Amino acid sequence: YNVPGRTGVNVDPATLTRLSTIPGIAGVKEASGNMGQICEVSRAVPDDCVVLCGDDSLTLPVMSVGGRGIVSVASNGLPAQMVQMVELAEKGDFAGALRVHKALMPFMTVNFVEANPIPIKAAMAMMGLIEERYRLPMVPPQSASRERIAAVLSRMEEAFGIDLVSAAAQR
Repeated sequence: YNVPGRTGVNVDPATLTRLSTIPGIAGVKEASGNMGQICEVSRAVPDDCVVLCGDDSLTLPVMSVGGRGIVSVASNGLPAQMVQMVELAEKGDFAGALRVHKALMPFMTVNFVEANPIPIKAAMAMMGLIEERYRLPMVPPQSASRERIAAVLSRMEEAFGIDLVSAAAQR
């Protein structure tokens, strides 16, 4: 898991490439946000080393250079739509995947309006999927963030033609 934003340290492509040859290491969740680096990792690691995107909004670009999927925040709230985007990309239908990606972008973005996982927990609670509870150091989102999250959920209902509360009840 390469996530410099949380660890303060980046695992460079040469190190990831060396790690990928160690038995038992099957892949990497690449969340550096650096597409140049992700391109190099995807090029350099063996074909049996799975490169997974760690940033929802970069899933499609990462898959276009050899990534094989996502470890996703957005999938907690809109799993079918994220799966649809990934499956279209896997089939090489990048035009179709791009349509889904564009529709999902507001949701993928709003999930980071405050520290993760606060916004997705709020969104999931608004959708009736979970009870809204936070343990310190997490706190409920600020009211402005809550309003943005609710507005984006409304946009997702329009974009995908679904009632998120009803859809959640059917899961």
